[in-house]
Amino acid sequence: MKLSRKLFISAAMSGLLLGGCTSTITSKEQFSGFLPNYNNLQETTSPSGHKVLRWVAPGFSPDAYDTVMIKGLELYPEPKPNERVSQQTLQELQAFASSRAQSVLAQKYQVVSSLEAVPAGSRTLIMRAAITGVSASNEGMRWYEVVPVAAVLGATQAATGHRSQDTELFIEADFVDAATGLPVVKVVRKVLGETLKNSSQPVTANNFKAAITGLTNDLQAFIK
Repeated sequence: MKLSRKLFISAAMSGLLLGGCTSTITSKEQFSGFLPNYNNLQETTSPSGHKVLRWVAPGFSPDAYDTVMIKGLELYPEPKPNERVSQQTLQELQAFASSRAQSVLAQKYQVVSSLEAVPAGSRTLIMRAAITGVSASNEGMRWYEVVPVAAVLGATQAATGHRSQDTELFIEADFVDAATGLPVVKVVRKVLGETLKNSSQPVTANNFKAAITGLTNDLQAFIK
């Protein structure tokens, strides 16, 4: 009886360790340092139902502005691609996410790429955004390895065999009021992409295109 009970407990613990879902929220340990600070971020739910860390200044209204200055998403910190996440993949992700964000913002605001291009008398928001990490983690496991853009893939995954892997993209952004220089919105979000067959399959931009489209749809709903 005692032995059977021990075996049952052991099996249950293994199930907890291997059967958990990948976290959908960026942890503090995964903050990249791209934002000036991460104060007052709160967990909330996006219009599409995804968990996100966000702070919005009291009294902020998207309708109070008519122009947004955005240069496109950065890659932060400096990328060091390898055989699983290539430089081409990172550049394609950067270009696609930038294009989608600019397209959505242009539906409501005049979008410019520099402060010099801002029309006189405009009420302007400055948007800063970056892809801060890419990861592939074991599907269905409670633990995962975050892969900063600066050190794109570690060796830990090699020991996990051919288990399916979730793909994750980390994005950080803020909006600053150009007139006051003060932040009005901060967002830290993990975007879940397609599932890979195993730890040898390369991560591509296509793995994230549907998820990035969903993210920018949330941006569209937020600024309405």
